[in-house]
Amino acid sequence: MSKTSRLPGFYKLTTAERVHAVAEWAGLTPAEQQILLAGGLSAEQASHMIENGIGTHALPLGIAANFLINGRPYLIPMAVEEPSVLAAVSNAAKMIGDGGGFHTEASQPVMIGQIQLLDVPDLEAAVQIIEANKQLLMDSADSISQNIVRRGGGARDVIARPFPHTPVGPMLIVHLHYDCRDAMGANAVNTAVEHLAPLLAELTGGRTNLRILSNLTDQRTATARCTVPAGSLAPKGMDGREVAQRIAEANAFAIVDPYRAATHNKGIMNGIDAVCIATGNDWRALEAGAHAYAATASRAGNGQYSALTDWHIDENGDLFGEITLPLSVGIVGGATKVHPTAQIAMKILDVQSAAELAQVMACVGLAQNLAAIRALATNGIQAGHMRMHARQVALAAGAADGHVERIAQQLYREQNFRVERAREILVASD
Repeated sequence: MSKTSRLPGFYKLTTAERVHAVAEWAGLTPAEQQILLAGGLSAEQASHMIENGIGTHALPLGIAANFLINGRPYLIPMAVEEPSVLAAVSNAAKMIGDGGGFHTEASQPVMIGQIQLLDVPDLEAAVQIIEANKQLLMDSADSISQNIVRRGGGARDVIARPFPHTPVGPMLIVHLHYDCRDAMGANAVNTAVEHLAPLLAELTGGRTNLRILSNLTDQRTATARCTVPAGSLAPKGMDGREVAQRIAEANAFAIVDPYRAATHNKGIMNGIDAVCIATGNDWRALEAGAHAYAATASRAGNGQYSALTDWHIDENGDLFGEITLPLSVGIVGGATKVHPTAQIAMKILDVQSAAELAQVMACVGLAQNLAAIRALATNGIQAGHMRMHARQVALAAGAADGHVERIAQQLYREQNFRVERAREILVASD
């Protein structure tokens, strides 16, 4: 029987039953299942990953279901503490699946390293010198990263960017475009630009200062697109085409207004960050890159911070969605290969390249955004969110497994989410 990412009734299972279901889907060993059930990273392992370690700080790890990407089903591990994220993104993926799922693409995995040159005698002449010696500089960068070069990566371009007027005087910034293949690439790029700095100083007569990668990785982007049938969008009592129109209007709000765009894009990153953390990648780098890209590649067309997504009504009256953003992630090196839970998350995803992982993340971001603005444009965001929040209130009141769901349901019925009320219900049930 062919695989499917549909998991009906998954939320009703116990934790052990969910782990078993995912294990069957992904071929997890009994040892890997135990890692998921036991919490994954030990304090001893953590102490080798960072300095001054004293323990671990766990996040809930869940599975987003219903994803169909380029015709292939995916179960997607997500590490996140915010209620309703997993349910919302899985529901949105199901609606998107009704229209054939996601279609994705990614650019080459090119990162940017920056070298700052000051005290350059002649900026214009220095730019010409760098252009004339571009191949020399790329060959030099490649000479210290033979492993990446053998895998098809390495230097792709060298670009000089003069800044005649800065608070400290003229400076020249040199960009090294570097293909990192399946690595995130920070170490490779930083090593390469540090290696190039003396040669650039010699060629230009300037003085080098900073030599570091940029997290605005606009040469390394992923794109996801989808079409959602209007009929799949409608909650009870509403017309699907009306909901599609409201979603398009909500997205337009985020395109023109940076105050709305900040919250709109935060919702996108709710999903992307959760996949990033689950797989042991650098969510802070993705956040920096996404928000910088939202400002520099503005959909508003005026350089203003804007929405990362586009949702509009297509010629058939259905909803078309698209997202493009920089996603510098890796499947080799770093915590991805050290953290035991991250390794299992990667096994569940079964991606074959960093580009594929980036495309999966873009799909999650697009689905998360659809879930959020659909809720906002129809019943409001709090209805579903507070239903899930009630569970956290029950837990905070001291409820154990057997009482959490019952207390949460009563809190929701009463629309009373105070911990004190949860304690009253708990005491009355003892």
